Amino acid sequence: MDLFNCSKLSTNKPSSSTVFTNQVLPSFYIVLFVVGVVLNGMAAWIFFRVPADSALVVYLKNMVVADLLMLLSFPVRVAVKMGFNSCHLWIFNCQFNAVLFYMSMYVGMLFIGYISLERYVKISQHVSSSTSSSSLKTKCSGVSDLNLMQNTTFARVLAVLTWGLLFLYSAPNAMLATWPTKDHNFTKCMELKTPLGAQWHRVSVLINMSLFWVTLLIVGFSYTFIAYQVYKTYRCMRRDSRGIYRNSNRNIFSILAVFFVCFVPYHICRVPYTMSQMSSSSFSEGTSILLHQIKEGTLFLSATNVCLDPLIYFLMCRNFRKSLIRKLSSKKRRKPRSTNQSLSNM
Repeated sequence: MDLFNCSKLSTNKPSSSTVFTNQVLPSFYIVLFVVGVVLNGMAAWIFFRVPADSALVVYLKNMVVADLLMLLSFPVRVAVKMGFNSCHLWIFNCQFNAVLFYMSMYVGMLFIGYISLERYVKISQHVSSSTSSSSLKTKCSGVSDLNLMQNTTFARVLAVLTWGLLFLYSAPNAMLATWPTKDHNFTKCMELKTPLGAQWHRVSVLINMSLFWVTLLIVGFSYTFIAYQVYKTYRCMRRDSRGIYRNSNRNIFSILAVFFVCFVPYHICRVPYTMSQMSSSSFSEGTSILLHQIKEGTLFLSATNVCLDPLIYFLMCRNFRKSLIRKLSSKKRRKPRSTNQSLSNM
């Protein structure tokens, strides 16, 4: 077999690529990368000074790591989309960079599900402890606890298992690939996969889709129940639970907004797009191109979670919020001092 000659590899854009995917989206990714690096850099700086003394902090720290890893994949993704015709870069993006992008995305999504369950447990426990009289207990409680989700040791074990399992079924997508010979021109990443690699790719897509729908059910159940339980408690004890009711609504809407804006559109679009990939004969060329554009646009929405997740950190983690406010206020105090010192030296 002839060795692979990079100059013979065709990396021309396939027919599904347009100005939207080759120019507009890469520009958006560049902005997202810059903003994401600033926000997540600050989040990492604060979080790795906050002790992981609660399950919530463990979950949030892992979300920071997932966002940083996803950000690492943006430069190569942008370079390939904008037409930097280095075949080695194109192959690296297909085999490794895309795997990192998707694995990080689904890790972050799963930790949103874990946070939803942890919040469900916390609100349930607060409701149970707040209803002190037996009549109020009968009327306002009745929620079973999942205390394990708030156990710090369990949270660490769950985090390790999550990263390990996603790596195990994502890694074959990078390894089950063939190096092209100089006799072939490749324009799609799927063409680089071995027959087993193509089958594994389909399996991993189905696993990812399953993870999304399970997480959607968890998030939907958790926050529907939280909203109902908190509202019921608020009606029982309006004066005592007003602050909890307001804070819980804020947390509910922040999580739901990030999840539904980032992940729901892409996975709804992914169903017909996957069908078009598996049975292209059933779809016209125009329909396939349109589905590709929608898929790329909604995938960008999924990537925006790297900028929206810091909002979750600020709203849900008191230590993070205090550290950030302390850091910002200290900077404000330093500026007048430096100004006064410079004036006194004149």
